[in-house]
Amino acid sequence: MMSELRDPLFQSHVLGGLTLPNRIVMPPMTRSRASQPGDIPNALMAEYYAQRASAGLIVSEGTWISPLGKGYAWTPGIHTCAQVEGWRAITRAVHGAGGRIFAQLWHVGRLSHVRLLDGQSPVSSSALQAEGVKVYVDGADGQPGFVQASAPRALSTDEVRGIVEEFRQAARNAMEAGFDGVELHAANGYLVNQFIDSNANHRTDAYGGSLENRLRFLAEVTQALVEATGDPARVGIRLAPLTTLNGCADADPETTYLAAARTLGEIGVGYIHIAEADWEDAPHMPDTFKQKLRAAFPGTLIYAGKYTAERARAALDAGWADLIAFGRPFVANPDLPQRLRIGAPLAPHDRTTLFGCDARGFTDYPRLATAA
Repeated sequence: MMSELRDPLFQSHVLGGLTLPNRIVMPPMTRSRASQPGDIPNALMAEYYAQRASAGLIVSEGTWISPLGKGYAWTPGIHTCAQVEGWRAITRAVHGAGGRIFAQLWHVGRLSHVRLLDGQSPVSSSALQAEGVKVYVDGADGQPGFVQASAPRALSTDEVRGIVEEFRQAARNAMEAGFDGVELHAANGYLVNQFIDSNANHRTDAYGGSLENRLRFLAEVTQALVEATGDPARVGIRLAPLTTLNGCADADPETTYLAAARTLGEIGVGYIHIAEADWEDAPHMPDTFKQKLRAAFPGTLIYAGKYTAERARAALDAGWADLIAFGRPFVANPDLPQRLRIGAPLAPHDRTTLFGCDARGFTDYPRLATAA
C-alpha cells in the first residue's frame, strides 16, 4: 500500500473555487432510473450519488436539456420545474455527504428514436443516420429494449442557435438546482460531436465545412454555459478525440481536437474531460497526443477509459492528466476511493442491472466494511 503522502491519487486539486480532496472522478454513467412520468430525478438516485460522494468530483449521468435532446428511456431531464426540484434533492444529498457534483448537460441529436420524441424525428448537424446504432426505448408493451436509432433531419441555422439557448437555460437550471458546475457532453457521437467530426457534418452554412465552422457550435454552447454559470471554472467539456462510438469519426482527429482544446482554453473553461476509446481493439490514444493536449489547454485535464489504479497513478505522475475518472468500478464500489487507497479488491458489477431496474444493482452494492 502506497503512503498517502506519496500517492498521486490522493493529492488535493484546485478546480476553480473547489478544492478536490483526491484526484478520483466519478464520470457520467447512464443508469435509466428516473421517475415516470416526467423523467424526474428521485430519492433513489439521491441515495446512489450520495453513496459515492467520497470521489473528488462526481459528474452526473447525461441529463437532457430539452424534449428533442432525449435519446434513452427513463433518463433524467433538467428543463422542467419538477426535474430541477428532483436534482436539488440530489445535490443536497451529495453536499451533505461531503461531495462535489457537476451536471452533465446532454443533447443526443440523431441518437434517438421517434418513440422517445412523441413521433418527431431526431435532429442532427446533417441528415445522416447512425447506421447500426441502437438506443434504449420503453416498448409499446411496457418492456424496455434497444432499437435502431431513427433517421434524423438536419437542423436549420436558426434551430442551431435555438439549441445554444436551450443549453444556456439548462445551465441556469443546473445552478438553481445546486450543482457546483456543468459539463457539456461533446463526445461519444452525441449532438455537439455530430458538429465537430467531419464524417457527421455535411453542412454548408456557418456551422459546417471548415474546421473553424465545425467548432463553432461547440464554442457558442460553451460560451453560453460560461455566461449562465457566471464562472468559466464551473464549466467542463467532455471530448472523445479518437472514439468512433455511435458512428462519429473525424478525418484528422489530432488537428481537430487540438484546435478544440485551444478554443476551450481561450474561453477559459475549468476542465476538459477526455473519453478514451475503451472497447476491444479500440484505437490507442498515444501519450504524444496527450502531451500535445496538455500544451494546448491550460486548465484541468481529466482522462477516462478503463484506468486501473496503477495506470491512473502513472498518468498523474507523467503530468498529462490532473484527474482520472473510473466509470464501471464506481457502479459496484460506492467506496471506490477507500478501496483504491488501501489496495482492496474491487467488486464486479452486474451487467443485467445497469439500465432501468430498481435498487438492485444500483444502491445495494455493499461498502468495504460491510462486504468484509
